[in-house]
Amino acid sequence: MASDQKILYFLSHPIQYFSPLLRQLAGRADLEVYYFSDASITGKMDKGFGQAVQWDQPLLEGYPSQFLPNYSRRVSMNNQFLDVFNPGVAGVIARKKPAVVIVNGWTYSSTLMAIFFGRLFGAQVWLRAENPLNQELGKKGYLLFLKKLFLKNILFRFFVSRCLYIGQESRLFFEYYGVPPARLVYTPYAVDNHFFSGEAERLKGDRPGLLRKLGLPADKKVILFSGKYIPKKRPLDLIRAFEGLTPGLYQLVMVGEGALRGEMERYIADKGLQGVTLTGFINQSMIPSYYAAADVFVMCSGAGETWGLSVNEAMNFQKPVLVSKTCGCSVDLVKEGENGFVFEQGDIAALTGYLKRVLEDDAFRLSAGKRSGEIIKDFSIDRIVDNIITALPQNSRI
Repeated sequence: MASDQKILYFLSHPIQYFSPLLRQLAGRADLEVYYFSDASITGKMDKGFGQAVQWDQPLLEGYPSQFLPNYSRRVSMNNQFLDVFNPGVAGVIARKKPAVVIVNGWTYSSTLMAIFFGRLFGAQVWLRAENPLNQELGKKGYLLFLKKLFLKNILFRFFVSRCLYIGQESRLFFEYYGVPPARLVYTPYAVDNHFFSGEAERLKGDRPGLLRKLGLPADKKVILFSGKYIPKKRPLDLIRAFEGLTPGLYQLVMVGEGALRGEMERYIADKGLQGVTLTGFINQSMIPSYYAAADVFVMCSGAGETWGLSVNEAMNFQKPVLVSKTCGCSVDLVKEGENGFVFEQGDIAALTGYLKRVLEDDAFRLSAGKRSGEIIKDFSIDRIVDNIITALPQNSRI
């Protein structure tokens, strides 16, 4: 089912995870995408990685898009209100007369402009957000009170027609702020499963050659981390858990870069740890090789990890996953004892124990990986697009 109702999708900047979704949605709907910033395609500073980053995968191909003039003087995106300021949002919505305006969250000034002017000019405003309730409830009481005033009593009540939730904790977040079930649309957080599962198939034949290519030992099982070296990701938790494993049997590969590199290097040196690789920034074209080489994937993030899409990626490579309970995806993607385990954030002993269980039991590791491959099929871009099309005004009573 296709739609001729115009959709305007406003996004902060081109994001490698969103481009496949936009391409597929453009094939099913009259879609136009407007970006507030070009930071991710011009090699500007990424504060998380601590360096300039330019992705090597096409982010703008396959769907119509434009960059709106940005009057903010900031050169990078850091989830701050005035990272972007694009008053041209109003004119675009007035000229295009869309049936639906879609935005992600409410962080940026220009996002709030899109919400306000979308509503003013008669469009339905749909808001997609990642926020998990388990992290929301950990905030201070006065913040929750203020957010209820703004979200429940103003934004979600008067301006937003549909809330697009990405998983179970995301749905609970919207319900906590008063959004009724009839206005919720399930848009599961997903990566390009077709691409990653295809890469998994392509790379599975020659593991020894793959390990040589990556400079990794052929006689050790590989524990993989993929993410920025920043406090939210808690990379030192995994290094400490690795310290508790039998020396010489395993290789810990930390794919990423960031401000905590120095602290990580000092800890590794002080403890005399062997078998830890800090790769530095790895671009999209090379990431599949690391997933294919891994025996288990670990995400030990804390508050701020609203989902954790690298878990989706690893599961496409049929890998068992160990994920902290704080991560937004833990409830949806980890079936305890089937495809991996969930542990309490910061519980190093528990993480070490789960690593031992997965790495020392070859039969379980293989069955858990296979189960990951089955689970992740339900978290697909196909399903997101189907649910968006079904929810369009011409197909829905709301």
